[in-house]
Order: sequence, then C-alpha cells, then structure tokens
Amino acid sequence: MHISEHIMGIRLNFNEVIALRTLAYGMSGTDIMEIQAMLRKINYNIGPIDGVFGAQTRSAVQRFQRRFGLTPDGIIGPATWPVMERFLLGYDLYAVRSGNTVYGIAQAYGTSVQAILTANPDIDPNRLSVGRQLIIPYGFPVVDTNISYTYEVFQRDVQGLKARYPFIETGLAGQSVLGKDLTYLRLGTGSNEVFYNASHHALEWITTPVLMKFIEDFAFSYSRGQSLGSGYNPADIWQRSSLYFIPMVNPDGINLVLDGLSPDNPYYSRLIEWNGGSSNFSTVWQANIQGVDLNHNYNAAWEQSKQAEEQLGITGPGPTRYSGTAPESEPESRAVADFTRNHDFRLVMAYHSQGEVIYWDFMNLAPPEGRSIGEEFSRESGYLLDIAEGVASYAGYKDWFIQDWRRPGYTIEVGRGRNPLPISQFNSIYARNLNMLLLSSII
Repeated sequence: MHISEHIMGIRLNFNEVIALRTLAYGMSGTDIMEIQAMLRKINYNIGPIDGVFGAQTRSAVQRFQRRFGLTPDGIIGPATWPVMERFLLGYDLYAVRSGNTVYGIAQAYGTSVQAILTANPDIDPNRLSVGRQLIIPYGFPVVDTNISYTYEVFQRDVQGLKARYPFIETGLAGQSVLGKDLTYLRLGTGSNEVFYNASHHALEWITTPVLMKFIEDFAFSYSRGQSLGSGYNPADIWQRSSLYFIPMVNPDGINLVLDGLSPDNPYYSRLIEWNGGSSNFSTVWQANIQGVDLNHNYNAAWEQSKQAEEQLGITGPGPTRYSGTAPESEPESRAVADFTRNHDFRLVMAYHSQGEVIYWDFMNLAPPEGRSIGEEFSRESGYLLDIAEGVASYAGYKDWFIQDWRRPGYTIEVGRGRNPLPISQFNSIYARNLNMLLLSSII
C-alpha cells in the first residue's frame, strides 16, 4: 500500500474512540495483538501475532514511525497512537485540495474509486468541493479474524464499518453491568426481520467476529453489486429482509476472559470469590461480570434451571450455569429480550461454541417449519441437527423465543474442542456458516 506525502500532509481529527495505553517493548496484551495484526495488514513483518511486544514488533513500529515522520523510539504513545488509529479503524479523513480527483486520491491511498464513492454517497465525483472532508477507506478489510476480539476491537470495527458503509444502521440496544454499549447493527430494509446474536457466554467470544465478518462481507458485496457465498444476491436480500445483529451480548465477561481482572474493577474481590479464589478467568468464565450465566437468564423453564443448579451444587454467582435471581435480572439479557420484543422477528439465531450442532426445539414448542428449516441449515453447514437435553435445555434465549413467539429459533454451536476455541479455527468456522447465515435471511 502506498500513501503519498501529499495526502499524508493533510490530517483531520477523529472523534475520540477508546482510551489507549502506552505500549512498549516487553509488554503483552490483546491491544498489542491488535497492533500486530494492523502492521501485518500494511505489509510490516512483525513475526507471529501473539500479543507480545518483542523485538520484531518493536522494529516494525520503528519503521512505521519513520515512515510517518514520528520519532522512531519503538514506543506506541500519544504521538504514534493517532496515526496508527486510522489504520485500526480502516479509514482516513481527507480534506479535498484544488486539483484533486477521486481517482487520484484512490491511487494515493492504495484503495479503489468505488470504496471512496460508497463511503461518501453524496459527492459528485466530477466536481469535488475544495475543503470537503472525505472518508477514505484503506484497501484492506476492517474486521480482523486472527486476534483476540475484545470489546474495544469490536467498537472500533463498528465505527470502521459504519464509515465505509454508511448504509449500515447502528444503534444502542442497552448497556452491560459495567456500562459497555450493547451495539446493534442492521443490514437491509425489507419487511422480513431476522435476528442474530453472539457471545452470551464470555469464553465463546469467537462467535462475535463470525457475525462481524459476515456483516463486512455482506456490506462489501452489496455495495459492489456482487453475489456472496453460493450465489446469494445481497441486493435482493436487502430489499426483502432486515437483518439485525447484536454481536457481543456479554462484553464485560469477554474482556474479563481476554484481558484478565483489573484491580479497579468494582467486582474485583467478589469475582475472585465467585471463581473459587482464583484470579484466572481465561478458561472457565462464561458468565457476565455479576456471575450470572446470561443464557440461563431468560423466562423459559427458568425455575427448572434453578432446580438444576441445586443438583450441580451451584448456590450463587460463579463461572457458569447460575441463572440469576429472576428471569432477565441482568441488563444484558434484558436488553436482548427488549430488543426482541420491540421487533417482529420471523427467525432468530443465537451463536455459541462449541460442538458443530444446531439446536432447534424447546419442549416441543417449535413450529413445524422449525425442523425443516433446521434441516436446510444442517445441509448448508454440515452441522448436526439436535435437541438440547438436561441443564443446557433451560432458560436460553432461543428457548424463550420459541416459547413466546412459536417461531423458528436456533442455537448454533460452532467449532470443536474446548472453550475458548483458538482463533485459528475461525476460517473453517466462517466457511461453514456463511451460506447458513445467508439462507436464514430469506428462508
């Protein structure tokens, strides 16, 4: 990717997005992993994307700093972050100069004319106004599928996708216990409403980039007039259906799993107690920050879920299976339920991991088409169609939806292994779910 000095000379301020810490050699973390993925996308050799700020990463940061006229100290601080952030977001802001053309700007940024026109739908490409601020998408995807997908990564990707594809609707479905936004996204304007959610469970965060990558691929194909998957037509889907997404239902839990427990967390002492005295949440924690399993917090056989807790020896908040003090006791599950009540969804899909299985029924309440649609999904994905049993069959989101609406609802368990699944499984998971996600929008 080439960016001319002429273009680099004009910088405009982004809105503040996420508070960023200073990064330096010897440090580690999910934010360093995100930097490594970004540097690799713009052709720097950083070695493995492992979240460790080692010698190769420092060398790549220094080369980046020299390229953009920064002090090459290898430290990502207040001077370097603003320059890097535009690449993390996937777009730049540019003020048109006299003599500029869309083609020339696209060439300078290593992007396409179509990408610029999509991001700026109200401009006349033959008569650019001097001083007009343009959004310039870079020539690489926004959504990274090779990193730990934290809340901060998710929010940055939402902003990047919205900038590139302004036809995507975004909004707020609610907030988590710790005040993180439960952001929703919408594709399409049709009357057939379909809903997808992911990451009710913290360890199952890999399901969030599955939905985010699908949103990006759909928006790209729609903007280019191209087909997607096995010949699906996004323009046709756009007219027929409205696709709603809440890709990260449990942001507090996800960050606890991926970034660990911060001493300033208001639940610090209680979380350690609920976790059996351990401060390691990375392989056990499914619940929200209050120790409630969000996918056992819906009003569908909730009392039976409480009885199952007793049999499992669960007496209060903890890593998994605790159903809370009442259905929808948690702001996250209540927000998802309210979002559902405020729409007329013909079909819902709740994404989880793992097992490569599709659960389609709840207490024999699913409509007859629930099974036939599930069989179509099974053929598209290769996943087994099944019915959940035991404690797993109580108080889940799709259970509640089937019970109260008598419409098709599905829990999709992606991947195989032990949660959290490694991000190395992403490509195979996505390949097996792409056509199913497209089919669900029109079936």
